[in-house]
Amino acid sequence: MKKFLVLGILFVLPLVAYLFFASGVHNFAKLPVLNNDVGSIENFESLSKNTITLKNKITVLGFLGENIHNKQGNAFNLNQKIYKKNHGFQDFQFVMVLPYGSETAAKELLDELDNIADVSQWKFVFGTTESIKKLFTTLRTPHQLDANLATNYVYIIDKDGSLRGRDGNFKENEPKVYGYDASSVADLANVMVDDIKVILAEYRLALKKYKADRKDK
Repeated sequence: MKKFLVLGILFVLPLVAYLFFASGVHNFAKLPVLNNDVGSIENFESLSKNTITLKNKITVLGFLGENIHNKQGNAFNLNQKIYKKNHGFQDFQFVMVLPYGSETAAKELLDELDNIADVSQWKFVFGTTESIKKLFTTLRTPHQLDANLATNYVYIIDKDGSLRGRDGNFKENEPKVYGYDASSVADLANVMVDDIKVILAEYRLALKKYKADRKDK
């Protein structure tokens, strides 16, 4: 009897686990699009002097403001919880928007982050007060920039320049999620980590399908 019980557990439990996870993936195979018209950042000047774009990139977009040291903790939270786990994905980047005059402080922050992980996918871009406010408005979220042109929230932008998040339809009574509070380790660990996994998996599957279709031709 014990042998049959052990064999049953060995076969049944993996099957139940598979069905559970397969059901979750099926119901949440794509991270919902909340806004498909996010503005361009190509008119902003980058710290590296290279042109930074949202096109064909999966971007975590943030606004650190003119007092960047006030948001330094947010940057370290993001680096630890999100960036370090995913920066190996070729088309994944972090873009932080700041006003002109913040270049030195941004370079200092980048140097500190570099002590923890490869920071090649961290991008800092600079613009005027007006251009930053205009870009933020195109996100169409309920959030606001503070007087320093900063917010604790960061946003997931897909390769088509669309804002991704949660539309409130996945779970009962789940609120819409436009962005993720980088000052909250819990929000990053419990919400954003999962959503980043979903969108990266979405593009990995699309890439595999593309390669398979190419081989069939």
